[in-house]
Amino acid sequence: MRFEIMHLDDVDGNAVDSTVVDAVSVNRIVQQAAAIGQRIYIRPADTTAA
Repeated sequence: MRFEIMHLDDVDGNAVDSTVVDAVSVNRIVQQAAAIGQRIYIRPADTTAA
């Protein structure tokens, strides 16, 4: 399963960038964000083929 992780702006909470990662990488990214106090939003990535 893949997830979209968006980094959020500290002031207004808007997404400033996003990346799609596999499930194994989510824990590492969450740990890094927690270590520096970065706000993130995680949701399942849209994997539907067009």
